Amino acid sequence: MYFAALLARTEDGWEASDTELDDVETLSDLADLAREASPDEDTVLVLIEQEDSWFGVVRIDGEEDPRIFVSDASAAARSSYGEILLTDELLGRDPGDADDLDALDLDLDGTEDGDDENDEGDDDEDGVASAGPAEAVPHGPVGDAGILDDLGVGEKELKSLSSDALTEIAESLGASEVLETVR
Repeated sequence: MYFAALLARTEDGWEASDTELDDVETLSDLADLAREASPDEDTVLVLIEQEDSWFGVVRIDGEEDPRIFVSDASAAARSSYGEILLTDELLGRDPGDADDLDALDLDLDGTEDGDDENDEGDDDEDGVASAGPAEAVPHGPVGDAGILDDLGVGEKELKSLSSDALTEIAESLGASEVLETVR
């Protein structure tokens, strides 16, 4: 079970909105969605959690690049929403590695018969998408642990959060009531 919400900082405080991530396929899509929540280019936080498994915070400040923190990269790697946040840059990977894997997929797709393509594609997906990145993804937190420092949630506190992390973050921001309205 997932929960995702946007918290936009305004002149009057924080505003929360429930958000659907079904149409979000990339970090860029997520950043665009967040920017739409704040036409004045104020700070927007995207809060995502999967029950007690992991949580992520994406911070968008105007047109700046998104800043990301994920509490447990290996758990998030097994989630479609987590995969959006776990960029090559965040994981310290060479973006060329992903391009090589994409090229391999294209070569296999182009040389296999249509009947065998699904079987081969599933094997390739299991070998590359499941086992490959899961092994390369570190256990524990990744990203910018100082993402909320100026908002009252320090690096040490953020890294120590666990089961009800989003509620604790919202409390620290003074936004727990608005977050609860969308939960």
